[in-house]
Amino acid sequence: MSSARRAGLPCVDAVTPPVLVLPGPVRRGEVAGLCARVRALLADGAGGADRVVVCEAGGLGPPGLGTIELLARLQLTARRAGGRIRLRDPDPALLALLDLVGLSFQVEGQPEQREPALGVEEAVQPGDPAR
Repeated sequence: MSSARRAGLPCVDAVTPPVLVLPGPVRRGEVAGLCARVRALLADGAGGADRVVVCEAGGLGPPGLGTIELLARLQLTARRAGGRIRLRDPDPALLALLDLVGLSFQVEGQPEQREPALGVEEAVQPGDPAR
């Protein structure tokens, strides 16, 4: 017995990555628990095909080296589990500090480093040779 094929596009379930809310100033003793939570989320397959955990960073408070260490450990944990983390709503000062120490994170709502922003075109001068 066979069934007739339905017309139209196939139904695809969108996978929303899990969100880990990072509370206010994180104490050193809490880092291991947050890393275990990232590991568990990725092990459950909740991050989808991209294997991403979104970290809500808006409540972290003023950035400091403790915050940098937390984010670096979370990213390392995610990479060891075959995934990565993405920051949501980070403070601009936190992004500047991450850049200063040489750590790069994907941020929700911003294009990745190698992708040009939408609507940006390179200017060409008349008479320039084609590349």
